[in-house]
Amino acid sequence: MSVTNIHTTTELTVTSELRATMQGPVVLRGDDDYARTRQVWNGAVESQPALLAVCETSADVQAAMRVARRYKLPLSVRGGGHDWAGRALCSDGLVIDLTRMREVVVDMHSRVATVSGGARLKDVAAAADASSLVAALGNCGAVGMAGLTLGGGYGPLNGLYGLAADNLLGAEVVLADGRRVTIGPDEEPELFWAIRGGGGNFGVVTSMRVQLHETRHMIAGPIVYPLSEAEQALHRYAEFAATMPDELGILVGMTSGPDSQPVLTFLPLWHGDKQQGERIISDFQALGTPQFSQVGPMTFSDMLALLDPGLDAADGCHWETRTRSLPALTPAAIDVITRAVAGRTSPYSMVNWHHLHGAATRVPAEEIAFGLRQKHFMVEIVAAWKPDGSSGAAHRQWAQDLWENLAPFALPGGYANFLTPRDREQTRDAYGGNGARLRALKRRFDPDGVFASAIPLPDEH
Repeated sequence: MSVTNIHTTTELTVTSELRATMQGPVVLRGDDDYARTRQVWNGAVESQPALLAVCETSADVQAAMRVARRYKLPLSVRGGGHDWAGRALCSDGLVIDLTRMREVVVDMHSRVATVSGGARLKDVAAAADASSLVAALGNCGAVGMAGLTLGGGYGPLNGLYGLAADNLLGAEVVLADGRRVTIGPDEEPELFWAIRGGGGNFGVVTSMRVQLHETRHMIAGPIVYPLSEAEQALHRYAEFAATMPDELGILVGMTSGPDSQPVLTFLPLWHGDKQQGERIISDFQALGTPQFSQVGPMTFSDMLALLDPGLDAADGCHWETRTRSLPALTPAAIDVITRAVAGRTSPYSMVNWHHLHGAATRVPAEEIAFGLRQKHFMVEIVAAWKPDGSSGAAHRQWAQDLWENLAPFALPGGYANFLTPRDREQTRDAYGGNGARLRALKRRFDPDGVFASAIPLPDEH
């Protein structure tokens, strides 16, 4: 797509045209509320859009899309704004901002939530909780529901219900030509296949229909070990995880405790029979002697709230993330990870992983675009640091070194939701055998590369 720098167009013309057709506000570079409106989670993102179309309706999204095409502007789409790579913001272009579109409507009879394109996980969790239902979500309430779902969506209920993408029943999408279409198994089935793992490469998802599930007995909470005991605890965890029931999901994090010293934290979530859950959680707690444990009944919203203070403490941080998918948590891999955490260059840096097992592994690899269905641990290597005027090179190098050191233990590819265009080799393998089909659909639905800021798709071989 040939784009024109907006400085060579008439900014006032573009802005006035949008303001005449949109219900939501249009924020122009230089406006008083520009800095607040463009702010995203990762402080390292420096892209400065020319203007942001803050949409309130699907018609607003269509209007913004058409104006962007008419003036050949670079385009990006902002949902939750939590993507570490800053894909929500395009330099000198137009941002379709969905952050005001956060409505979640639950149909208790059909157990389906209609989720607007800018809704966050905590919005969906709260609406589901209020109806005694639960969704297959991730672990961070501030993350956008659309971004999580379209890229795959790891979370503690994957064992029971599959990925977030597996629970997508349909969507409303604004295409690159401004048309608004409804997609699902019987309406534009190829596009519906592509967005479940292929991210925002094919259109702007303005709303989604998401399958909800009946709430069963839920037990969750943190179990914390000092780093000195982490290696032994992880060996026992690896054995436990090999036969873990579908009803149990465990987020594992190696990050800082209150004193900024590294700790190992397990966050188990049981969703099933009360007595069985209490027994299994008790068995898991008996794997070692934690320095802190607070596990008990809670809702999914309660569990998300457990992680909010840690993210708040890192507010304003700069971030860089790499991923590896490990088929097993071997002693050698555990050693590599624990040594790296002990040698962190910043107290805000961390290593987290999600365990894909159970129902998520029983979905055929070709059923949706998401490519990796065998059991694995998706490892997030997260470098984070407070801005101090430095380039952050040492922190990025820490993440790069751990990423390279885990390569001998890893499967090909990586989690597409966290990859960038520089990760060409991982992107090539991230979608398994679905790459060619995705590329063909990209050519069909976005031949001009309008959605160039979306997660990367594999190159032609």
